Amino acid sequence: MNAQGNGTASALGVEAVIHGVAAVCDPLGALYLPDAGILVVSDLHLEKGAAFARRGMMLPPYDTLATLTVLSAVISRYDPKLVVSLGDNFHDRIGSQHLPDEFRGLIVNMARGREWIWINGNHDPDGTVDLPGHSVDEMHYGGLTFRHEPKAGLQAGEIAGHLHPSATVRRREKSVRRPCFATDGARLLMPAFGVMTGGLDLRHKAMTGLFARESLIAHLLGRDRIYSVRFDNLSA
Repeated sequence: MNAQGNGTASALGVEAVIHGVAAVCDPLGALYLPDAGILVVSDLHLEKGAAFARRGMMLPPYDTLATLTVLSAVISRYDPKLVVSLGDNFHDRIGSQHLPDEFRGLIVNMARGREWIWINGNHDPDGTVDLPGHSVDEMHYGGLTFRHEPKAGLQAGEIAGHLHPSATVRRREKSVRRPCFATDGARLLMPAFGVMTGGLDLRHKAMTGLFARESLIAHLLGRDRIYSVRFDNLSA
């Protein structure tokens, strides 16, 4: 992949500016706002395997531990003052209620000494049960609005999840499709953080009208770095 666009490479990720606010897009799929000490993740979909099992569809039951392990790593990396999880924190309405004590303890440890905001999503609109922090529909800070589902049209200052953006590039005669941060400098859509979540291509009709495409950059998640590619250079 060729790195290009308006992001500045940092030791851990790529720096971007969203509606005048500096941020770092981390290869693990988290966004860090250094001036505010805010770490943002989206679409954890915790207990997805358990939710499917309740419906009689058996999936490997390791998704919650794997997702929380990555979340712990990125929290250790930045030591944020506040963690904001942008909705679909759990895969269904009762996921947090039935969360095993082992995993609940991991979240309690991660939240110790910092604030935590759970944004309500379409999968978990009722908030969380017996977990640190507060559940809200959206959060506002420094000209930014943090919500789960992006509003239609151009929305300056919005940071949202829900659509699980991904993008495809050509590399050494092969196509590579990766989750990505998507931003035109005005708003940013977060990649899904959960290990068992899929992605929706930036060219999908659901993305129509959300960005000024002439300014749109996909910050693709690599194994240990971010690859920034202009929308016009992505593969169809």
